[in-house]
Amino acid sequence: MRKILILAKREYNTAVRTKGFIIGLLLAPVLMGGSGIVMALMHDKVDLSEKHIAIIDQSGIMTDYLTRAVDERNKSEIYNQETGEQIKPVYFIEIIQPDTVNSFQQKLELSDKVRSKQLHAFIEIGPNILHPTGDGEKSGIRYYSENSALDVVRDWFSGSINNHIRQLRIEELKIDDKSVSDLFSWINLEGLGLLSVDKKTGTMQDARQIGVAESIIIPYIMVFLIFMMLMMSAIPLLTAVMEEKMNRIAEVLLGSVTPFQFMMGKLLGSIAVSLTAAAVYVIGGIITASQLGLGDMIPYDIVPWFFVFLILDIIMVGSGMAALGSACNDNKDAQSLQFPAMLPVLLPLFVMMPVIQEPLSSFSTVLSLFPPFTPLLMLLRMATPVSIPVWQPLVGLIGVVLLTVFSVWAGGRIFRTCILMQGQKPKLGNLIKYIVRG
Repeated sequence: MRKILILAKREYNTAVRTKGFIIGLLLAPVLMGGSGIVMALMHDKVDLSEKHIAIIDQSGIMTDYLTRAVDERNKSEIYNQETGEQIKPVYFIEIIQPDTVNSFQQKLELSDKVRSKQLHAFIEIGPNILHPTGDGEKSGIRYYSENSALDVVRDWFSGSINNHIRQLRIEELKIDDKSVSDLFSWINLEGLGLLSVDKKTGTMQDARQIGVAESIIIPYIMVFLIFMMLMMSAIPLLTAVMEEKMNRIAEVLLGSVTPFQFMMGKLLGSIAVSLTAAAVYVIGGIITASQLGLGDMIPYDIVPWFFVFLILDIIMVGSGMAALGSACNDNKDAQSLQFPAMLPVLLPLFVMMPVIQEPLSSFSTVLSLFPPFTPLLMLLRMATPVSIPVWQPLVGLIGVVLLTVFSVWAGGRIFRTCILMQGQKPKLGNLIKYIVRG
């Protein structure tokens, strides 16, 4: 055991005393939340360039209204009332007479103007928008631009046009607009959690609002942390062992330790590196959330499970990577094995969103009980606001423990056979033979 700890200490010191480890430790949170940080910084940075929009009004009922609505917007909505600073771009509209002979050619010419930046966009209003028929082309409103899906200009025109259509329909029915204002009032369905009783004090706790952070962001962060720790410590074991084998370092070390001690020393070193980085992130995240008044959003009861699954996953994946590294003779062998070996780690990332949306579904339950996927998917399910049956994490943990023990046993047999072997290609059949025969 003393020799294993010495090797583990060597691996740990080699990893954490490098500039790369420190830089990675600092950059990882930026990479995880970088887009959110940029969005927050750019929240008030609005493109104030003028927007020229062409209108093809086949209905004949929108031209005058949109002209007035745009003028009113440019006077009252684009400036900060307190500072007078412009906060929104100016809109200019150009009314285009519909070409009843060749409408496609007309829209093609307008599209070319959008591409050449003479126009920001153009809008085609169907002739039957006031009383829609089954013909979607004649009853629709189409917004043409280079980025129509995310264009805020589209949202403004959509709201303005539909408000006017509603007003015209009310006037046709000769109904007072004020008497039907409640008819168009929309009340959002507020998402709340469940009421509970404080186990310590016995007081009733009212339901609180469940936001996106608790439903998606926190589960995502916890799973991404485990994935990042695997990429930082377990996955590199493949190339690390392969390089030590190529450089004859393994032969020197094996003069003092057994192959199993060698492998376990590298695994324990990887665990220590991961726990160091994970502790920094978890403690830092808890302190930051508490300072921001968001401490109640942290699932403290999941934190122990996080570290348990993290340790088991590193041992399980790391032992396999170390074994495969011992079977490689050069970088080409390592590259051919690395991606297939990473699949059990990568595949759960592709099903994260369905699992978050339906954590109690049969699909989520079965996948989370499949041992290679359990550390990531079971933790993902437990981090959601939904209560997971107690037996499922326990059964999942037992499955992971059994698979981890098997991985260490099988990896140890491959490692013992291959670490000093040269010239033998790491084929699947050979690896199975090494596991069976030792």
